[in-house]
Amino acid sequence: MSFTTLGLSEPLLKSIAQEGYTEPTPIQKQAISVVLEGRDVLAAAQTGTGKTAGFTLPLLENLAKTSPTMKPKQIRALVLTPTRELAAQVAESVKTYGKHTPFKSTMIFGGVGINPQLAALRKGVEIVIATPGRLLDIAGQKGIDFSALEVLILDEADRMLDMGFIHDIKKLMKMMPQKRQTLLFSATFSPEIKKLASGLLHSPITIEVARENTTAEQISQVVHHVDKSRKRELLSQLIKTKQWEQVLVFTRTKHGANRLSKQLEESGIKASAIHGNKSQGARTKALSDFKNRTVRVLVATDIAARGIDIDQLPHVVNYELPNVPEDYVHRIGRTGRAGMKGEAVSLVCVDEHKLLHGIEKFIGSKIEKVDIEAFRPDPSIKAEPIQNGRGARGQGSRNKRPHNGGRNRNRQAAAR
Repeated sequence: MSFTTLGLSEPLLKSIAQEGYTEPTPIQKQAISVVLEGRDVLAAAQTGTGKTAGFTLPLLENLAKTSPTMKPKQIRALVLTPTRELAAQVAESVKTYGKHTPFKSTMIFGGVGINPQLAALRKGVEIVIATPGRLLDIAGQKGIDFSALEVLILDEADRMLDMGFIHDIKKLMKMMPQKRQTLLFSATFSPEIKKLASGLLHSPITIEVARENTTAEQISQVVHHVDKSRKRELLSQLIKTKQWEQVLVFTRTKHGANRLSKQLEESGIKASAIHGNKSQGARTKALSDFKNRTVRVLVATDIAARGIDIDQLPHVVNYELPNVPEDYVHRIGRTGRAGMKGEAVSLVCVDEHKLLHGIEKFIGSKIEKVDIEAFRPDPSIKAEPIQNGRGARGQGSRNKRPHNGGRNRNRQAAAR
């Protein structure tokens, strides 16, 4: 099947061809035709499956079918995302595929001045890509008018729920017309997602292209057991001896990301950190430097890394294992995309053995363990609870995925 069989018009086919794509991915094959029919969609698709183009292309096609007279501040389509980085990724997709169409779009998120965003809405745009928090702020100032809204898309809805955006989303929904097309994309059909979908979608078509607990076959996974105090040394050696030129490294905390980035710099490896406490300008520069390989290593937290989409990223390193098994799948899914090979390396200390067991149970397979002689763990070191209530002893409450409370408020602030 080629894109020419999906019912897309010549301007969009031209943009697709200019990007070098000829054959749609599974999610694109299933979603595009359904969205073109105007049906509501509930789709399970992970980042890296081509889902962004799967909703961007039919969105642009449907908008081109009519030319309504728009008033200032009115918009025709809204894409809600959990993070600034994902918003930027979606906006880039809209720009790329819509370059031969007349539609204007803008991004709305926190961390930058609100006045230019208000000005863009006054000037007039058809498509808005936004994070819920800042959009709610603008709506509260009467800076946006949803009365002409035709399409609402919730991208990575599971992460928005996990980050505590449910209340913001519900407030925004009350401002929107009941008659609209709604598309909801999530990595999993959890009970919370199904509950959200039941209140938002009308007789939706369900699409599922990959289960949440699957990892791509083209990603090689390996675990190196190492003492916590020697992780940085081992990481530096792997980067240098294996001559890794582009490595995405995950830490649990913002402080840990800053510290590791600084330590790598001191060892002669160009690195940057990206997390919620960084300004939007700093995050954008760090990601740009990493993509163009000015920076060799990008150290990221899970929240900040959501939406990072880098073609042919060869290496992902779990410097610290995540506390939630799903996050392991999301992390390593940054590599091995579009049929390319990728490598995911996890540096695991004795404190993280329970986390590793949970991940292996979740993905349904054992991860290869490779001992590096010079870094064999000291058997006399005993496991300790991972700090700040988010490790082996604190997993239970995290796995319940609360949708409110102090931690989620902090997560929202980091994403705005």
